Order: sequence, then structure tokens, then C-alpha cells
Amino acid sequence: MKDDVEWIDDEAGPVVRPYALTGGRTKASSTAFDLLSMAVATGSAIPSNSRLGSEHRRLLRLVRRARPVVEIASEAGLPLGVIKVLLGDLLDQGLILVRSPLPTAGVPPESLLREVIRGLRAL
Repeated sequence: MKDDVEWIDDEAGPVVRPYALTGGRTKASSTAFDLLSMAVATGSAIPSNSRLGSEHRRLLRLVRRARPVVEIASEAGLPLGVIKVLLGDLLDQGLILVRSPLPTAGVPPESLLREVIRGLRAL
């Protein structure tokens, strides 16, 4: 009799599909999550009526200090889409704060660069 459970290898155990961790949801409740957005736990207590699972609690431990979303996904070993959904749940509960990455400065106009060069040459 063949075992019906599919295994990746003998040590890995059964496969848990990502949608099982998010309850079938594929989009985060917030658009605040960019790869470089920083997430950090607020330190607030988890509400008693919260429906947070073990993965949510694991993410809360990972964001005790501010970390970029991409690093959280890497550390958790979960797909980025799953991380965004789970972090969205934590954000909705007020358990994390998310800060978008600072916009990169644009290239200064060529005229400004020429003025700087002229000024340096004058020294």
C-alpha cells in the first residue's frame, strides 16, 4: 500500500501550501508594503479576540527591531506574497508599524553640477 501523502524528501515533512497560511487570501489589506519598506513591532499586546496564527506570532518576533519586508520574507522562509498578507493582518491589528523607503534623490540638473565645478576651480 502506497502512502498518499506527498513528501519532498524524508526530512522535509509534508508540504504546506502558502495559501493555507493566508486563508486563501492573495492580496495584503494594505498597499504599504514595498520590498524595502521597514516593519517593526509596536510592542502592543495581542488582542484576546485576535485570530492570529503561529506564523503571525513568528513574524512579530522577527520584527522586534525594524527590518525590511524582503529580509523578513527571507528569514521566515516564506514567499513575499504570503509575508505581505500576514504583515497586513498585523498592521490592521495595530501590532506593527510600516515605513515606506525614503525616495531616492534625483540627479541634480547639469547646470547645478557645472556651477559646483566652476566654484571648485575658483578655489
